[in-house]
Amino acid sequence: HVQLVESGGGSVQAGGSLRLSCAASGITDSTYCVGWFRQVTGKEREVVAAIDSDGSTYYADSVKGRFFISKDNANDTRYLQMNDLRPEDTAMYYCAAAPSSRFCVRFESSDFLFWSQGTQVTVS
Repeated sequence: HVQLVESGGGSVQAGGSLRLSCAASGITDSTYCVGWFRQVTGKEREVVAAIDSDGSTYYADSVKGRFFISKDNANDTRYLQMNDLRPEDTAMYYCAAAPSSRFCVRFESSDFLFWSQGTQVTVS
Protein backbone atom coordinates (compact mmCIF):
# COMPACT_ATOMS: atom_id res chain seq x y z
CA HIS A 1 0.00 0.00 0.00
CA VAL A 2 1.55 3.29 -1.13
CA GLN A 3 1.27 6.25 1.21
CA LEU A 4 2.44 9.81 0.53
CA VAL A 5 2.82 12.28 3.38
CA GLU A 6 3.34 15.87 2.36
CA SER A 7 4.62 18.79 4.40
CA GLY A 8 6.07 22.25 4.05
CA GLY A 9 3.31 24.52 2.83
CA GLY A 10 2.53 27.91 4.30
CA SER A 11 2.26 31.62 3.58
CA VAL A 12 4.98 33.72 2.05
CA GLN A 13 5.37 37.09 0.43
CA ALA A 14 5.93 37.40 -3.30
CA GLY A 15 9.54 36.68 -4.17
CA GLY A 16 9.96 34.34 -1.23
CA SER A 17 10.68 30.63 -1.15
CA LEU A 18 9.14 27.48 0.28
CA ARG A 19 10.12 23.83 0.16
CA LEU A 20 7.58 21.04 0.03
CA SER A 21 8.43 17.49 1.05
CA CYS A 22 6.72 14.26 0.04
CA ALA A 23 7.66 11.20 2.06
CA ALA A 24 6.70 7.94 0.38
CA SER A 25 6.18 4.52 1.87
CA GLY A 26 5.16 1.26 0.25
CA ILE A 27 6.69 1.99 -3.14
CA THR A 28 8.37 -1.32 -3.88
CA ASP A 29 8.84 -0.73 -7.61
CA SER A 30 11.74 1.58 -8.30
CA THR A 31 10.25 2.74 -11.61
CA TYR A 32 7.69 5.06 -10.04
CA CYS A 33 7.18 8.61 -11.18
CA VAL A 34 6.42 11.11 -8.39
CA GLY A 35 5.12 14.56 -9.13
CA TRP A 36 3.41 17.63 -7.77
CA PHE A 37 0.13 19.07 -8.91
CA ARG A 38 -1.72 22.15 -7.70
CA GLN A 39 -5.32 23.22 -7.67
CA VAL A 40 -7.23 26.38 -6.93
CA THR A 41 -10.81 25.95 -5.79
CA GLY A 42 -13.08 26.04 -8.80
CA LYS A 43 -10.29 25.47 -11.30
CA GLU A 44 -8.80 22.37 -12.86
CA ARG A 45 -5.82 20.65 -11.31
CA GLU A 46 -2.60 21.54 -13.10
CA VAL A 47 0.79 19.91 -13.31
CA VAL A 48 3.78 21.47 -11.59
CA ALA A 49 6.81 19.16 -11.63
CA ALA A 50 7.74 15.48 -11.66
CA ILE A 51 10.79 13.27 -11.23
CA ASP A 52 11.27 9.73 -12.45
CA SER A 53 13.26 6.84 -11.07
CA ASP A 54 16.38 7.86 -13.00
CA GLY A 55 16.22 11.41 -11.69
CA SER A 56 14.96 12.99 -14.90
CA THR A 57 12.80 16.01 -14.17
CA TYR A 58 9.78 17.54 -15.85
CA TYR A 59 8.33 21.01 -15.26
CA ALA A 60 5.31 23.03 -16.26
CA ASP A 61 6.32 26.09 -18.29
CA SER A 62 4.88 28.37 -15.61
CA VAL A 63 7.41 27.20 -13.01
CA LYS A 64 10.52 26.48 -15.07
CA GLY A 65 13.55 28.21 -13.64
CA ARG A 66 11.79 28.92 -10.32
CA PHE A 67 10.79 25.48 -8.99
CA PHE A 68 13.15 22.54 -8.62
CA ILE A 69 12.20 18.95 -7.85
CA SER A 70 14.65 16.49 -6.32
CA LYS A 71 14.66 13.21 -4.44
CA ASP A 72 16.50 11.54 -1.62
CA ASN A 73 16.64 7.82 -2.30
CA ALA A 74 17.88 7.02 1.19
CA ASN A 75 14.60 8.07 2.81
CA ASP A 76 12.34 7.86 -0.27
CA THR A 77 11.42 11.54 -0.06
CA ARG A 78 10.90 14.02 -2.88
CA TYR A 79 11.29 17.74 -2.50
CA LEU A 80 9.87 20.70 -4.39
CA GLN A 81 11.95 23.83 -3.87
CA MET A 82 9.85 26.82 -4.88
CA ASN A 83 11.69 30.11 -5.40
CA ASP A 84 10.58 33.55 -6.56
CA LEU A 85 7.02 32.71 -5.60
CA ARG A 86 4.22 34.72 -7.18
CA PRO A 87 0.61 35.30 -6.13
CA GLU A 88 -0.50 33.10 -9.03
CA ASP A 89 1.36 30.18 -7.38
CA THR A 90 -1.22 30.25 -4.58
CA ALA A 91 -2.97 26.87 -4.54
CA MET A 92 -3.34 23.57 -2.76
CA TYR A 93 -0.34 21.45 -3.68
CA TYR A 94 -0.51 17.67 -3.89
CA CYS A 95 2.24 15.14 -4.46
CA ALA A 96 1.28 11.99 -6.32
CA ALA A 97 2.82 8.75 -7.55
CA ALA A 98 2.39 6.88 -10.84
CA PRO A 99 3.60 3.29 -11.35
CA SER A 100 5.93 3.96 -14.27
CA SER A 101 8.46 6.55 -15.32
CA ARG A 102 6.67 6.86 -18.66
CA PHE A 103 3.87 8.65 -16.85
CA CYS A 104 6.33 11.40 -16.01
CA VAL A 105 6.61 12.08 -19.74
CA ARG A 106 2.83 12.18 -20.23
CA PHE A 107 2.37 14.02 -16.93
CA GLU A 108 -1.40 13.68 -16.73
CA SER A 109 -3.11 13.52 -13.35
CA SER A 110 -5.26 10.56 -14.38
CA ASP A 111 -2.14 8.36 -14.49
CA PHE A 112 -1.23 9.07 -10.87
CA LEU A 113 -2.79 6.50 -8.57
CA PHE A 114 -1.66 7.64 -5.14
CA TRP A 115 -2.09 11.13 -3.69
CA SER A 116 -1.03 13.02 -0.61
CA GLN A 117 -3.37 14.91 1.66
CA GLY A 118 -2.27 18.22 0.13
CA THR A 119 -0.74 21.35 1.58
CA GLN A 120 -1.76 24.97 1.09
CA VAL A 121 0.67 27.47 -0.38
CA THR A 122 -0.36 31.11 -0.18
CA VAL A 123 1.66 33.90 -1.78
CA SER A 124 0.69 37.50 -1.10
